[in-house]
Amino acid sequence: MLILIRESIKEEEIIKIVEDFDGYIKLVVDVDKEIMTGGGKRHVEGEQLLLNKGSKQENLWGGGIDKQTKEIDYNSIINLRPRQNNPSRDILSEEIRAKFDTIVHKLLF
Repeated sequence: MLILIRESIKEEEIIKIVEDFDGYIKLVVDVDKEIMTGGGKRHVEGEQLLLNKGSKQENLWGGGIDKQTKEIDYNSIINLRPRQNNPSRDILSEEIRAKFDTIVHKLLF
């Protein structure tokens, strides 16, 4: 299940979005608008939802979180952006990673 997250979500919603990957949540974060999507099978689903809601491509970054350990990762095919100096599936910028972390913690915990 894919959901758009604009404010801190309830535990019941978290339970729904972890079902796709048995405890792992795929995330796409808009680091400018400070909103994100959670869940779904592929990051591109969340990316498309945010683009349809007016987000800009350059502000969308993918990753995920393990619900049990709360460990965040920054790996997604949508992060491949040579024009933004990110030639990797991982988010390489420490500044963007910090924004990603802040938004995830604000909206999920």
